[in-house]
Amino acid sequence: MANDFLLEIGTEEIPAKFSPGAMTQLEEQARKRFAELRLSFTEVKAYATPRRLALLVTGLEEKQEDLNMEVKGPAVKAAYDANGAPTKAAQGFARGQGVTVEELFVQEVNGVPCVFARKSETGVETLIILPQLARDLINALHFPKPMRWGELEFRFARPIRWIVALYGTEVVPFEFVGLESGRTSRGHRTLVTEEVLLSQPSDYCEALRKAYVIVDPEERKVKIKAQIKVLAENIGGEVPEDEELLSEVIHLVEYPTALLGEVASRYMHLPEAVITTPMREHQRYFPVRAANGVLLPYFITVRNGDAFALDTVKAGNEKVLKARLEDAAFYYREDQKVPLSELVSKLGKIVYHEKLGTVEQRVERLRGLSRFMAERLGVDGVQQEAIDRTAYLAKADLVTLMVSDFPELQGIMGADYAKLSGEKPEVCQGILEHYQPRFAGDAMPASEPGRVVSIADKLDAIVGAFSIGIQPTGSQDPYALRRQAQGIVGILLDSGWELSLTDLLRESYRQLTEQGTSPLPIEDILPLLQDFFQQRLRFVLQERGLRYDTVEAALATGGDDINRTVKRARVLSERRTEESFIPYVQAYTRCLNLTKKEAPQVLDPSLLVDATEIALENAISLRIERFDQTMARGNYIMAYSLAEELVSHIEALFQAVMIMAEDEALKRNRLALLGQCVVMLGCLGDISVLAI
Repeated sequence: MANDFLLEIGTEEIPAKFSPGAMTQLEEQARKRFAELRLSFTEVKAYATPRRLALLVTGLEEKQEDLNMEVKGPAVKAAYDANGAPTKAAQGFARGQGVTVEELFVQEVNGVPCVFARKSETGVETLIILPQLARDLINALHFPKPMRWGELEFRFARPIRWIVALYGTEVVPFEFVGLESGRTSRGHRTLVTEEVLLSQPSDYCEALRKAYVIVDPEERKVKIKAQIKVLAENIGGEVPEDEELLSEVIHLVEYPTALLGEVASRYMHLPEAVITTPMREHQRYFPVRAANGVLLPYFITVRNGDAFALDTVKAGNEKVLKARLEDAAFYYREDQKVPLSELVSKLGKIVYHEKLGTVEQRVERLRGLSRFMAERLGVDGVQQEAIDRTAYLAKADLVTLMVSDFPELQGIMGADYAKLSGEKPEVCQGILEHYQPRFAGDAMPASEPGRVVSIADKLDAIVGAFSIGIQPTGSQDPYALRRQAQGIVGILLDSGWELSLTDLLRESYRQLTEQGTSPLPIEDILPLLQDFFQQRLRFVLQERGLRYDTVEAALATGGDDINRTVKRARVLSERRTEESFIPYVQAYTRCLNLTKKEAPQVLDPSLLVDATEIALENAISLRIERFDQTMARGNYIMAYSLAEELVSHIEALFQAVMIMAEDEALKRNRLALLGQCVVMLGCLGDISVLAI
């Protein structure tokens, strides 16, 4: 007979961002442990509210499945000596399986006689297993910033205050962090004073709902979205989808009630981001917009409770937002008293990093690196001027009052203040865009100044960090260097710019050394930087659906020019599906295997004697100039077609002659010929690594 199982861990308020991960862990760990313990069940579901994590298992069998299995041990020749007596290997195996040596039996495995033990184990009642299992599940949970409380060494998201553990109608008895498990839960902190007594796990959701707690986050989500929709429609507005904010709000409340608040009209002249940032980032309010996207003087927030005294709650929320916007309005007025360009000199008082100088010095590096890129891209003088001006003003808003209080607005306020200071539109746009992409899925810079300065900004951060020994390790990346490298790769792919990554890295390093810093030698960090970017490019290519071995083949010949590497990978991905690709790979691989351990040879056509090698040399000579031109232009489709025309000649050569001839001069010449074939057939990468 099966019963339901409930484990509820009652806590102080858990940070909203911890809850989704904790739910996933709890469910995964439960499934894993049940499988290990041979306990079958119907369904496992994890729940979370700010004050609890819960696991509800339906149809959990009342007893483990019996275990009957044959366990393979050592080979007979290792298990018994010449006299047939059991060795230590046999004795140890038998002891480990809980059987006597006499109970071992012999069975062949792939023709080799081995000893086996027949292992049987009667299933234990579930109620006996569950106490330790419950403790294990709690111990297995990990959080970004766990805490200790009282005299305990145990760490958890927040202090545990009660534990519910039920199997059917029975309490699963165990003690944890000084608490005894039971059947008593707690409802909403302010709406319910009495405890919630649970008879059985199946009562859990409904019993808590009556106590003003909706334990299922998905149910809270549906409820919140419906309430927001009604409130917005009542004023002729709408709330755009914001999954990130909604996900956080879901885990801030146990019993959601949405309410509509108003924004005083005197603040609506402020830049939109100045209004919505305090709403969204600081207060967790949802901004309301008209159908055409225009921001309306309203917000929607979600209260953790019922509709009692909702007007008072509304007034309180409006008061808090008013205070934030009053500060913002003051900052906005004060910041406009000085042109943005006059703030650049103040950046000299802000230390970027003690080993990398001030932000003002960093601005000079951004300008130098941006000029270098502009010259490589061949942009005209007007654009070069816009790029330089963007780099010069990009960080000026860091010393404004607004950004000092609202750091999330950096770049946004810089663009606004630049516009008010009379800067050109392309400069204003570049200042706004140079932080993009800020996160995965964010928009890429669209303007030339935005793209160039964004790359310069991210490149300086990465090279600067590597040059003083700061590199991401495992899951640790406090300076978000991976995200910034991903951004550079994304911008280069989006723009189609064919730039040498090594040249950019060297120039960024040169900018650092010109300012008198003492970084690590370039020879030490350049290979690390190149590999770092190659890892990011590998990730991008695989995200775009390219097979792992296709990516490895394309990267094997280098990823210095990111756009050309991607082109090679795409062409390779298409060509490998053709029937003719198999003989192409075979020809390349044979040529590569014969030449890779030999020193490069110089071809002397006068030493060619066989008709097949003469024909191959002629085929190469007829195509090599055009091949080099197409490779220089990055036309890998044409380069591949030219190389493919050599395959039949290579096959004929291998059938006709012995490459490793006894005549040393003849052997070297034939290897030189194959070396040229490797270069041409390897136009898309090292295709020998492909799993064909």
